[in-house]
Amino acid sequence: MAITSANQLELLQTAEAVAREKMIDPALVVEAMEDSLARAAKSRYGAEMDIRVRIDRKTGRATFTRVRTVVEPEELENYQAEMTVDEAKQYMDDPKVGDVYEEEVPPVELGRIAAQSAKQVILQRVREAERERQYEEFKDRIGTIINGIVKREEYGNIIVDVGRGEAILRRNEKIGRESYRNGDRIRCYIKDVRRETRGPQIFLSRTAPEFMAELFKMEVPEIYDGIIEIKAVARDPGSRAKIAVISYDSSIDPVGACVGMRGSRVQAVVNELQGEKIDIIPWNEDQATFLVNALQPAEVAKVVIDEDAQRIEVVVPDEQLSLAIGRRGQNVRLASQLTGLDIDILTEEEESRRRQKEFEERTQLFMDTLDLDEFFAQLLVSEGFTNLEEVAYVDLDELLVIDGVDEETAEELQTRAREYLEEQARQALERAKALGVEQSLIDFEGLTPQMVEALAKDGVKTLEDFATCADWELAGGWTTVDGQRVKDEGLLEPFDVSLEEAQNMVMTARVMLGWVDPEDVVASGAEEGDEGDEAAEEETV
Repeated sequence: MAITSANQLELLQTAEAVAREKMIDPALVVEAMEDSLARAAKSRYGAEMDIRVRIDRKTGRATFTRVRTVVEPEELENYQAEMTVDEAKQYMDDPKVGDVYEEEVPPVELGRIAAQSAKQVILQRVREAERERQYEEFKDRIGTIINGIVKREEYGNIIVDVGRGEAILRRNEKIGRESYRNGDRIRCYIKDVRRETRGPQIFLSRTAPEFMAELFKMEVPEIYDGIIEIKAVARDPGSRAKIAVISYDSSIDPVGACVGMRGSRVQAVVNELQGEKIDIIPWNEDQATFLVNALQPAEVAKVVIDEDAQRIEVVVPDEQLSLAIGRRGQNVRLASQLTGLDIDILTEEEESRRRQKEFEERTQLFMDTLDLDEFFAQLLVSEGFTNLEEVAYVDLDELLVIDGVDEETAEELQTRAREYLEEQARQALERAKALGVEQSLIDFEGLTPQMVEALAKDGVKTLEDFATCADWELAGGWTTVDGQRVKDEGLLEPFDVSLEEAQNMVMTARVMLGWVDPEDVVASGAEEGDEGDEAAEEETV
């Protein structure tokens, strides 16, 4: 095929037809044609030459140009595409390094192989442009619901036609044992859009909690308008779900608005989710109140929150235990996901037994260590004293409020407690030294002899060893494994060392060893403070 033929407009007509079919910019198709023709010309004139092709956007005429760049003599490598300043003087008036000289060359005749190669280049470029268009179109739709038509099933995964592309609904993102046939309409949540080697992949989901939230936004105008906000969603797909809502208009009941007249609104969502039962719960800033709501329909007698461990104890009447836990632990599991807390459920009888056990253990502790009779030890526990440190170092006035305790008795109690603690510290220090602990770690400020002993038992015997520890190794923490929160025991956790205290001690050790510049620590602390202030402001807003 000769480019110089009379039908030059066919190039533009072909480009427009392809662009319309693939829904991409015609200019991209023309550029692909220019590249393919340039490749064909190089195969004719020589691969070393810099041949460029320009197709006139109005007439369709293809112009072939040979380009040569002016370079320094020592940089001259390709004689076909480069030339020195002296060589350029015969073509240009005042050539300089970096100037470009262009000369038109005769157009080429496309043979069968060249035409096939040009076709492949055009198809590849068009395919790339189509993929980019598809990615750009769907990347901003992440987090929204899309309607599609089931195209086919591959190994349990559903391929969905979403208009200008295909999306995949993986087997684990389907509700229960859903099955679809070709041509079925399907509504899904766009979970992610990613660029991959075979093109952009659109991942759908019907099990994501956000899918339920978006369905409620479609069914409840007050949510769409921002009068009601969905604060949290927890789902056991296809079985049960809990959704927490709050109203910013005191005249509108958030639960009633989501339920709708005779349950019409919530029923529309239930039908879409294959009969999944939905508990709509009023959200509350107070964690305890919110949790009581989240455990509905079970009644809660008492709530005890441990904010440091992000755990919560819920005491329920004996007859409410099975209802609070739910079938296979479903109710308490969903409530835990909704509140972001680990929940321990106890009956009133179990809690009473545990409290009694703690009372007896603390009473025995004071009897053994302070040489007290049972009645006096029980008095201390009843007043809220839980350990020897509290007795030894509390303000004297707090001991004097106990019935039968005068100033002399209070001082004697504190003396006994301090002597016992000092003896325990001395013994712990001796055991630590026997394990080989260096003096640098013993002298480190903030570590008690008992802490040093605990570290030594785990192999931390020098200041260098201590400086290599992570904060969570010392203070403990929580990690999520397979959706379940798992406790990591810290070496110093029995001594109530917080994560922040552990961080400060480790950084202090690193500064003392010269591993870290003190100014960097100060700057880092200032940045964290600024971030904390910004986060606090955002939370307030």
